[in-house]
Amino acid sequence: MMIKCFSVEYDQMNERATFSPGDTLSGRVTVEARKETKVQCLMVKAKGKAEVKWCDQDGPTTTLNQEKKHYFHLEIIILQDKNKGDGSEIVGQGRNVYPFTFVIPNIDMPSSYEGKWGRIEYSLKAKLSMSIWSIHKRKIEFPFLTNAEFPFASKSEMIIIGLQEQQSAMKMSFYGSGKVTLNVSSEKTGLRQGETMQVSVEVLNDSTQAVTPKFYLCEKQTFVAQSKTIVHINEILFGTGESVQAQTNRTIRNVLSIPSQLPPTFFNCSLMKLEHTIKVTLGDHLARDPDIKLPLVILLASSKPHHKKPKDKLGTWK
Repeated sequence: MMIKCFSVEYDQMNERATFSPGDTLSGRVTVEARKETKVQCLMVKAKGKAEVKWCDQDGPTTTLNQEKKHYFHLEIIILQDKNKGDGSEIVGQGRNVYPFTFVIPNIDMPSSYEGKWGRIEYSLKAKLSMSIWSIHKRKIEFPFLTNAEFPFASKSEMIIIGLQEQQSAMKMSFYGSGKVTLNVSSEKTGLRQGETMQVSVEVLNDSTQAVTPKFYLCEKQTFVAQSKTIVHINEILFGTGESVQAQTNRTIRNVLSIPSQLPPTFFNCSLMKLEHTIKVTLGDHLARDPDIKLPLVILLASSKPHHKKPKDKLGTWK
């Protein structure tokens, strides 16, 4: 109980409170001791990694699929005794503050992300060793943003232009004793966090029953480990259109609003990727093949809104 409080924290660089490749990450480790205390080592590490993990069940057999990718591993030793285990380093009574600085490698790395079976994590970890029986640790994460504005494809001019172009798709679905034709269109393919876009669906209802289209924003998470792949689909309902009566035609419009905190589309991680689509469906058990999808690329917001300091910015051990 020599150590009253042990914590690690970092300094924010911008209004987003995020870091990117090439940035300087500065902070401090604070050790509050009840009295003068001998220590063996005080160190702090900065890490960036992606990790995927899930289990497959085949009868009584459970198989763990797991894989990691390390982007960087940096380490600074703040205090270390002269001879291993002799406790020649001293932490004074009261509050002791030890600053540190890391330079994040300037390489292509994906943004922080947490999905169903995997996460991309950037963290700081402080470790205070007093003896082999007395070790204090504290870990906190810091939000990381890739430098790539388009972390899913080439930055060619044609790709950028293509994201602004209108897109459409048509599908015919058999419904009861007739058929329903859906013609779905959106204003563009690429949309930034927080932006809105109109989605239209032309319904040609040649069936004998009324149909009601529903609009979804779909998120497809793909994870890869040990040459195996697993997919998780998350659907967000953003609108329900008015009913289209039998033997009538109608065009229904709805506004898709991208939540500002929704993770952007990305492909620049070898263990996982995130894709988005717009789905329009009749959503009825009587319909065969009732869904129609349009690809959607969600980009990082161009503006930089002010955010409160993240709750895990300061980590404390007591």
